[in-house]
This record gives sequence, structure tokens and C-alpha cells, in this order.
Amino acid sequence: MKRLIFSDIAETYQVHIALKNIDKSSLEKAFRLFESVDIQHIPVGTTKGLQEIHNYIFEGLYEFAGVIRKQNISKGGFRFATALYLEEILVKIEQMPEDTFENIVSKYVEMNIAHPFLEGNGRSMRIWLDMMLKRCLAQVVDWQHIDKNLYLQAMDRSPINDLELRTLLGSNLTADTENREIIFKGIEQSYYYEGYEKED
Repeated sequence: MKRLIFSDIAETYQVHIALKNIDKSSLEKAFRLFESVDIQHIPVGTTKGLQEIHNYIFEGLYEFAGVIRKQNISKGGFRFATALYLEEILVKIEQMPEDTFENIVSKYVEMNIAHPFLEGNGRSMRIWLDMMLKRCLAQVVDWQHIDKNLYLQAMDRSPINDLELRTLLGSNLTADTENREIIFKGIEQSYYYEGYEKED
């Protein structure tokens, strides 16, 4: 019995280390995406663009990098868009307007409800959101100033009402879209939302 318990603990630890390594490697890829000119060639506000972001930061780490899921998924009791209708849903989301801050947040919320990938949705979608804000409003979210718990709570409630999320994001917009420190600290914060913690 003790051997089985120790085996389970060891297996859990190995999974934890593997996920931590994936996060670290993916974070480095996200940094490279912004350091290079690659991000300038990604379509803004489209499903294809989101797939390209996801593939860029998870290629070689997940077999499904950039691939729209074919399985149903859920999290914390919330079931995301049914895989059977996902392609159709993504077409409708892509057609949503991006002419105002409110419309951009609504589009982001709908894409979050769709959750097109098996893993890595939040990290890729926050980049996708910032790309829309930058193109349409010449602003981005200064993520480093947004508390993790407040953000996650607002996201949990956003399918019913996105006012809380709009208020949180809207009060943390910046026109300093090319500031390297804001961009990189924002990426780190985005990964922190998903459980990543930097090594000392």
C-alpha cells in the first residue's frame, strides 16, 4: 500500500514538473513572438490568427498546438462550446465587430466561451485580445496591474454579464503599446493567471 502511495506521489510530481517545463518553454516562445517581427504577420481578430498564436507558443510542447479541438471540454463545472458545433461558432465569432472597446471585449468573451483548444486558451487569447485593441484603439491591456483573482472572477461571470470584465480591463488600458517592459511583464502576468510561477 505504501509503495502505491509513493508511486502516486512520484507520478503527480513528475506531471507537475512536466507542466512547469511546458509553461517555461511556452513563456520563452511568447517573448520571442513579440521580440521578432513574426507577430506582425498574424491576422488580427480571426480564428486563423488565434491558431497561429497558439501554434507559435505551444509548437513542440503540445501535439495539438494550433489545432481546433474535436473533444468536449469543461472547467470548474462550466462546459465550453460543444465540439460538434465549434467550427460554426468560430465563424460567427470572427464576424463580430471590433470597432469599439465594448465590442472587442464581447468578442473576447465569446472566444473564451468557445475555448477552441484543449489547453492554452487563456494565454493565446490574451495576446489575441491585445492585438485587436492595438489595431482598433491604439491601446493594449497593462496586465501587470490586474489582480489574478479579480480577473478570474470577472472571466467566470463574463458569459452572463461582461460589465465587470470591461470595467477591470478598461481601467488598465495603456497607449504605450511598444513599451517592452509593459509587454513582457504583461506576458508573465498572463502565465501567472494560469498557475505559472517564476523560479527564484
